[in-house]
Amino acid sequence: MRAIWDIFCHVVDNFGDIGVTWRLAQQLASEYDFDVHLWVSDMSAFRRICPQAETASSLPLTQQGVKVYHWTDDNIPVRAADVVIEAFACQLPKPYIALMAQKSPAPLWLNLEYLSAEDWVEGCHGLPSPQPDKLEKYFFFPGFTAQTGGLIREHNLICRRQQFQQSPHAINTFLHQLGVSPAPDAMLISLFAYENKALASWLDSLASASRPTHVLVPEGRILADVANWLEVPALATGDHFSRGALDIQVLPFISQSDYDRLLWSCDFNAVRGEDSFVRAQWAGRPFIWHIYQQENDTHLEKLDAFLHRYTQGLPAEVAEPLRALWQAWNSEGNMGENWHTLLAQWPHLISHAEEWCGKQQKVTNLAKSLAQFYQIRV
Repeated sequence: MRAIWDIFCHVVDNFGDIGVTWRLAQQLASEYDFDVHLWVSDMSAFRRICPQAETASSLPLTQQGVKVYHWTDDNIPVRAADVVIEAFACQLPKPYIALMAQKSPAPLWLNLEYLSAEDWVEGCHGLPSPQPDKLEKYFFFPGFTAQTGGLIREHNLICRRQQFQQSPHAINTFLHQLGVSPAPDAMLISLFAYENKALASWLDSLASASRPTHVLVPEGRILADVANWLEVPALATGDHFSRGALDIQVLPFISQSDYDRLLWSCDFNAVRGEDSFVRAQWAGRPFIWHIYQQENDTHLEKLDAFLHRYTQGLPAEVAEPLRALWQAWNSEGNMGENWHTLLAQWPHLISHAEEWCGKQQKVTNLAKSLAQFYQIRV
C-alpha cells in the first residue's frame, strides 16, 4: 500500500511557503510514488503558481499526482497520514494531532524548517522533539551539506537546464513567448525582490552604463520601487520603459516551470525568499539574494552564513565586491560602485556559479532525504 503523506502549508508570504511545498509535494509524488496530500491555507496563492488549477472549481484538486486541499478550521483530514509534514513550523490542528496519537504505528511527524546555511543547522537536523501522547516530532532542515536535508532538486533538473541553456533557439523562443526581445548585446537581468530602497542606485548604475541592460520584472512587491524610480504612478504587466542604456519590462505572473526557464535565460538573477533563491542556484548563473527581513537583523547573520559558504574558493578580488554587493542590497546601501567592480570579474562569477551548482548537486536532494528518513523508520 502506498504511504500517505500530509503536507500542511500556512501561506504567510504570498508565494514563498507554497512555492517550496508545492515543488516538494510534486517530487515526492512523481519520483517516489507516495500518496501526497497538500493542505493549503490560501488556495488563491496556490492557483497563481499552478495555472492549470485556475479553472478547476471542485476540491480537492488533483494536480501532478498531488491531491490539493483547502486547509481551514472546518476542513482537516479525517484520518492521520503515515507521514505528516508541518512546513515552516505551521501549527497542526489539534483535532488532527489527536488523530495522530490514536494511529498505530504513530505517524512520522516532521517539522520542515526554513533553509539556512548556518553551522548549527547540522547539529539540529533530524533531532526528535518529544510531544504529548507519546508522539515525536523531528526537525528537518534543508541545507547545503551532507549533514542536512539538502535542497529541492528534481532528478533531471540540471540536465534539462543545461540543454536549454545550450540552445539559443530554445532561449529565444521562450523569451518571445513572454514578449521579450532584448538587444543582441544586452545583459539580461531578472528582478524578483521585496521592497528595496537600494534599487534606485542599482538602476542608476545600469542606466548610465556603456553596455545595454534589459531588466525583466515579474509581478511582485518590487514593482512599486521600480515605478518610483521611473517616476510613474504604477506599473502593470506589459509595461516597457527605456532610460539611458536600461530597458525595464514588466512580465506577467508565470508558473514555476516558466520561472525556472526565466532564470536559465538571464545573465544575472535577483531573487528573494527561499524558493527562487534555490532555483537561482540551480540556474548556474550569477545571482543576488534578497533575504526575508527579520527582527534584530537576524536575517543578516543568515545572509553572511551563506556568503561564507558561497564565496569559498573565490579570489579576494571577486569575493569582496560580491559580498559587498549582497550586503548593500540587503541593507539599503549603494549598489553602483560594487556592481561596476563586480562586472570586471564577470568570467569568474560565471564559472563559480556553475561550480557551486555542481557542488550542491552532490548533496542528496530534499525529497530523497525525506523519503530515506521515512524508509528507515518503517
